[in-house]
Amino acid sequence: MDTSAANASDLEWVATAQDLERLCERLREAEWLALDTEFLREQTYYPKLCLIQLADQRQTWCVDMLAFPEQAAAPLFERLEQGHTVKVLHAASQDLEIFVQRRGRAPQPVFDTQIAAALLGHGDQLGYAALVEKRLGITLDKSLTRADWSRRPLPAPMRAYAAADVRHLAELYPRLRAELQACGRLGWLEEDCARLTEAQRYLTPPEQAWRRLKGYARLSAQARAAAAALAAWREVQAQARDRPRQWILDDAAIYRLAERRPATRAQLEALDALPPRTLARHGEALLRTLNEAPPAPAVTEAAPLEAKDQVRLRELLAQVRERAAALNLPPSLLASRAELEQLLRHGAQAQIVLLRGWRREVLGAELLQRL
Repeated sequence: MDTSAANASDLEWVATAQDLERLCERLREAEWLALDTEFLREQTYYPKLCLIQLADQRQTWCVDMLAFPEQAAAPLFERLEQGHTVKVLHAASQDLEIFVQRRGRAPQPVFDTQIAAALLGHGDQLGYAALVEKRLGITLDKSLTRADWSRRPLPAPMRAYAAADVRHLAELYPRLRAELQACGRLGWLEEDCARLTEAQRYLTPPEQAWRRLKGYARLSAQARAAAAALAAWREVQAQARDRPRQWILDDAAIYRLAERRPATRAQLEALDALPPRTLARHGEALLRTLNEAPPAPAVTEAAPLEAKDQVRLRELLAQVRERAAALNLPPSLLASRAELEQLLRHGAQAQIVLLRGWRREVLGAELLQRL
């Protein structure tokens, strides 16, 4: 669908206290709502929430979140947290992260149409535009995906674009839900979506920040310990200053400092790893962090699988593919390679999704018996 041709007659722009009060009253008894957000985070650590879009079967709303102080918007968040209202989103993680950071919890229950599409045989991680085209025959204009949603007044084409996302979600939800119920997989979706709303998924404790370093595994043990300490320091700074991690200290500098581990200001300057401004502002703090880092990482890497287990891993992967094909599901939806490695290492004690809920029923229990 060309968003310029979107039907705007059912779109209500919410930017005053009276508008918000009317909306919250309308949402009081809602059984379900399509939900989306527009935000910016290129220059901040925390997403800057600009819009919340909502729709039911008759009406679409765009709530201008820049028009409301945090306390004034609280009634809307309370409505979205109502347990009797299903919140319908597509690829919900980024949207839920905003709610967790702002409210300390995610709205529940959630119906993620991307998960629904996968469970109905439409492939893994299908994008919203592709799902709308596949199921509704509508081609969406996605040219404004990276637009500046903080602009005010927001141009009419951008309003229509934002509204289209939830308007089509509201069309998709009844169909997808009915199909999942008919094939006995609605409970599967509810289980996966309940896991999506766990608040801890969206929090990054500084001591876990090393997990974001893509080159971490290639470092020596001593360098990994230093890199973990630097990543934790960077996370604290980024959170406190609300700035992107890479603005504080980029990954390349972390690797360089961790590998060389300078102990003095002269050694740090000689590395030429930091921009002059970063060196001046954070040089001493980085030296202290490196000096206090342990000689080895607190979390040790698991040893590579032995040859016989590598053979067994390939067999397990083949079993996953075979069962996924029989169920018309993406193999990755059943189990990842990493999960299967954990299964080989720990058996029934493995803390993996494969051994819980519907995945255990359709595959996990069987794989355990064959170990």
